[in-house]
Amino acid sequence: MTDLHSFIAGLPKAELHVHHVGSASPRIVAELAARHPDSKVPTDPDALADYFTFTDFAHFIEVYLSVVDLVRTPEDVRLLTYEVARDMARQNIRYAELTITPYSSTRRGIDERAFMAAIEDARKAAEAELGVVLRWCFDIPGEAGLEAAEETARLAVELHPEGLVSFGLGGPEIGVPRPQFKPYFDRARAAGLRSVPHAGETTGPETVWDALNELGAERIGHGTSSVKDPALLAHLAEHRIALEVCPTSNIATRAVERLEDHPIKRMVEAGVLVTINSDDPPMFGTDLNNEYAVAARLLDLDERGLAALAKNAVEASFLDEAGKARLREEIDTYTEQWLSA
Repeated sequence: MTDLHSFIAGLPKAELHVHHVGSASPRIVAELAARHPDSKVPTDPDALADYFTFTDFAHFIEVYLSVVDLVRTPEDVRLLTYEVARDMARQNIRYAELTITPYSSTRRGIDERAFMAAIEDARKAAEAELGVVLRWCFDIPGEAGLEAAEETARLAVELHPEGLVSFGLGGPEIGVPRPQFKPYFDRARAAGLRSVPHAGETTGPETVWDALNELGAERIGHGTSSVKDPALLAHLAEHRIALEVCPTSNIATRAVERLEDHPIKRMVEAGVLVTINSDDPPMFGTDLNNEYAVAARLLDLDERGLAALAKNAVEASFLDEAGKARLREEIDTYTEQWLSA
């Protein structure tokens, strides 16, 4: 497994399900907490491990929102975004679609145009200085209701920063039915954005069906409960609708009880296009390299199997075709060089 870990560390990767604020490292969270001492978030990076121990999904949302509250100025936004890209570069992540919740920042008083300028400045710097290509998914925080949906759709459609490629829906699923968000997804899709809602993480397969039928989902965030419905698995496989699987996250939020119970193997056996992602990595004590190692254990993969998994993310991404071809070639070249050595 040591060799496999080394292979994973150098493997060029894409990540499709990773949250902006949820990717803040303990160092950055502590720095932001020190800037804003009225917060209950610890200013000691070591204390954050205990703070990021969740009793259930609702507790995770509570803690997550307390970290969101630390991002209060355009300077905070820019710092966070660039540092997330720096952590990605260390893992050889070449391309990432970062889920951003602009409503959480604009409703806290950050000017919407200053917010867009901050993420775009960080995106361009990350590509030029770190070699990490970032794209944005603007997502609705479901717990904030239709007001948040209206504002998120407006920001996405009217301001539409250059890096924006998709439109999502996060937050709790229980008590937040997907169909009510159809008009906002319709508006975003009409503006050329792709549909990538969370569904089926803490609710059943009917939520995934709603995401497909009502929101026009082209990928599904998590989709853990999809394995409970063979017809749904067949539909996902036939239409190459990828699942954005985040194994450690599912354990941390108690969406799945034990790692050995994770349904990823049944997804793969059903022919579903599965991608591996880290979700909110520092909060869950993980990163994308670790998630690939977890997937290798759960799926019994060797180097070629891991390379194929990496190429799944490229296929399911919204990167342009030339970019996809370059990244696939880079994965293949790296893999062949590794195996020949």
